[in-house]
Amino acid sequence: MAALAAALDARFFAPLRRAPTRRVGVELELPVYRLEAGAPTDFAAVHAATADFLSRFRFPDTARDDAGALYRARDPSTGDELSFDCSFNTLELSFGPDESILATKARFERYYPALQAALGARGHALTGMGINPRWRENVPEPIQNGRYRMLLHHLKSYAKYGGAPRFHDHPDFGLFSCASQVQLDVDETTAAPAINAFNALEPFKAALLANSPFDFGPSGGGWSLCGRDRLWSRSLHGFNPHNCGMYGVALRSLADLAGYLETTSVYCAERDGKYLNFAPMPLCEYVRRGRIDAEYWDREAGAHRQFSFAPSPADVAWLRPFKFEDITARGTLEFRSVCEQPVRDAFAPAALHAGLMAELPALATLLAEDTALYGHGFGPGELRELMSRRSLPAFVDPDALRAQLHRILDIAERGLASRGFGEAPLLAPLRRRADALSNPALDHLARLDAGESSDSVAADYGALD
Repeated sequence: MAALAAALDARFFAPLRRAPTRRVGVELELPVYRLEAGAPTDFAAVHAATADFLSRFRFPDTARDDAGALYRARDPSTGDELSFDCSFNTLELSFGPDESILATKARFERYYPALQAALGARGHALTGMGINPRWRENVPEPIQNGRYRMLLHHLKSYAKYGGAPRFHDHPDFGLFSCASQVQLDVDETTAAPAINAFNALEPFKAALLANSPFDFGPSGGGWSLCGRDRLWSRSLHGFNPHNCGMYGVALRSLADLAGYLETTSVYCAERDGKYLNFAPMPLCEYVRRGRIDAEYWDREAGAHRQFSFAPSPADVAWLRPFKFEDITARGTLEFRSVCEQPVRDAFAPAALHAGLMAELPALATLLAEDTALYGHGFGPGELRELMSRRSLPAFVDPDALRAQLHRILDIAERGLASRGFGEAPLLAPLRRRADALSNPALDHLARLDAGESSDSVAADYGALD
């Protein structure tokens, strides 16, 4: 176990042993959808639009899949990257970290109109939604490379581990669910307190930021405004609850976090250029095994083959936790729970997280003393689920919740002011949502109930201003 501890330390904790910066990293996953109602994304059109974009913006560091299609292009001068996440139905813009969120936003506002124009000329568009509006029609085909082919194969193997209600029947959810992710630097002293505070914040974030409405049907719990939560937790990624979602324990130290990571499961590795998939098992069990039986995709045969290999502590490199607050190998805390937002509000989550991180003790104190949601017999995970429903729980006083949301935003605004980059106006959409006790998912469903088309909502959520 000493070797495992050393491997975890090298990957996750050594990067924390340096002075943190105020840099913010932003990743936006944007659904690509065909404007023709009921029609799937035309991947050839997406490839052509990508080529148009790259003729305007030089992203020279590129990668192509097994079929020769470009799925990633990066600009080394900025660290900005255009990629496709899991499939060509989702376009991701990942930005090199900046101290100023407004600097990142300015680059986005150059890229996004060019992408919309290139896609629009081919009958497609981007939108700011957590669920692709054409998810039912789109071809559920992963990017043709080892990693994504392995991932979808893994998720589709859920039937081996039992059926409903443990698992939903959408193993291809990674091809149509979209997030807005933020990364902030942390260090040895702030990592555990930040995870604890932001874990407690999750129910309030659901109230403000839900944007993936999804109906799981009567047997699956009905509607969720944060459908992404359930798509992850009730997939094979959630086979081990420690691998995704929220923390069920408070972390007292980095030692606690290291112990937690040892209980998360690994399900993939690489040997001899082969992406291997096997039954998920906790790291602490994995490293004790003599041999692991796995399978890989044989490109020449066009079929999966069996492969046996010896596990190693170095396979920590393949650990894929998907926690809402995820410690990374870059010395950052990655926030993964936010659905992609309407494009005009795309940088509100980054501002919220950066502002609150700058005032972390104040946030922790506010949440420790909260009575708007806490103190009614429910923990953070249960409250996140309750706040993802279409109606507030009976025990929640709307006025108390509204006031607490504004207190949270007050702390974020103070934190942004201390950063000194003029970022506070980015919180304005969240102020309006707090006033109305609404979010993009509730607004979306209300518009559908009023007779508006889903395509009209998608067009609005894809508008830059």
